[in-house]
Amino acid sequence: MTMLVATLRHLNAVQAAEALAASLAKQLSAAVKSWGEASLVLSGGRTPWPLLQALSAEPLPWSRIMVTLTDERFVPVDDAHSNERQLREVLLQGPAAQAQFIGLRGTAGTPQQAAREAWERLAAIARPFDAVVLGMGDDGHTASLFPGSPGLAEALDAHAAPACVVMQAPVAPVVRLSLNLAALRQTQQLYLHFTGEAKWQVWAGADDLPVSRTLSRTNPLAQLYWAP
Repeated sequence: MTMLVATLRHLNAVQAAEALAASLAKQLSAAVKSWGEASLVLSGGRTPWPLLQALSAEPLPWSRIMVTLTDERFVPVDDAHSNERQLREVLLQGPAAQAQFIGLRGTAGTPQQAAREAWERLAAIARPFDAVVLGMGDDGHTASLFPGSPGLAEALDAHAAPACVVMQAPVAPVVRLSLNLAALRQTQQLYLHFTGEAKWQVWAGADDLPVSRTLSRTNPLAQLYWAP
């Protein structure tokens, strides 16, 4: 599968995070100036921490920016594994705390109900999103679209209705909520952000992995921010 992605290489993880934060800040500021509001969809995990810290320090009109997640673990929002908790502790601090955050987990008792209610809440965000920032795991997953997960084919169907879907991870917490491919592509700009030589090798051979399926044939070109 052909992936046409603009790759921006940086010397280290901090430089990559700061460069991506600056790009996002410029794009979000322009959106607010043009439309009065902007939207940003972010990933969880370890890699985004420097990005979230750098972005939180950007002097943006945060009260006019809506923030949500590409995916979430089916755990309470105060759990150590919660992506929402990470965003609140790292990004939504200082002036950035004024951003309008819409979480995926909610209080639903079942994953299926949580996914439905999450997508209903996301209706408050006009689409296309202004920016979606994806990560990539060592197995080539992105968001919570894991290779071999039940329902993966449906989640990667470009012709499916945009939605939040229930997926399964190979490690605990197993149950995940994730935007599907159709939802992730509803954006003005798609970014990929990861670091390390090992992941670069995965990326180089990611011909039919979820990350390549998600990034192929995007317009405008997806942008990869990477550092060794």
